[in-house]
Amino acid sequence: MANPRDEELIARVAGGELAAFEELYARYTRKLFGFALRLTRAPELVDEIVNDTLLAVWRSAASFDGRSKLSTWIFGIAYRKAMRALGRRRLPEADASEGPVPVADARELPDAVFERDEMALRLRRAVGELPAEQRLVVELTFFQGLSYPEIAAVVDCPVNTVKTRMFHARRKLRAALPRFGLDRPAAG
Repeated sequence: MANPRDEELIARVAGGELAAFEELYARYTRKLFGFALRLTRAPELVDEIVNDTLLAVWRSAASFDGRSKLSTWIFGIAYRKAMRALGRRRLPEADASEGPVPVADARELPDAVFERDEMALRLRRAVGELPAEQRLVVELTFFQGLSYPEIAAVVDCPVNTVKTRMFHARRKLRAALPRFGLDRPAAG
């Protein structure tokens, strides 16, 4: 199987197949790392959150019932693990600019790569200023590609609450972006 779908992998993980878990681990580790870092702003907690999340996925793979996308289920576990970790430790918040940086395409000119990376850094800083609940909705929507109903499932709240948080996040970002040199809306 060249590139199995998530659902196929989790079924194989539920059957105890270590190779399937390793593939799922490779597929989600970086996404979970960025998610946990942006959510908690506590780099010292991120490895613990990611490892606890993936251990829970391994142990409870058989309980995945397919009512949501696998990514929604996994990010829901990660969200709960992050909230527990934050509850155990109240640590100073890390710089929101930390996190994975996009890898440059070899065909891009150095100036274009620098400009894109600089813009991404500024945007991460602007998002980092949002309150945690709004930052979470932005993270799950734009960085993880989840829909509002999927986000509602992850954070266990009504879809309208997710929409309200996004509305306020966008309003705050619109006001904050000029301070970060991002006063023109991005195309798309």
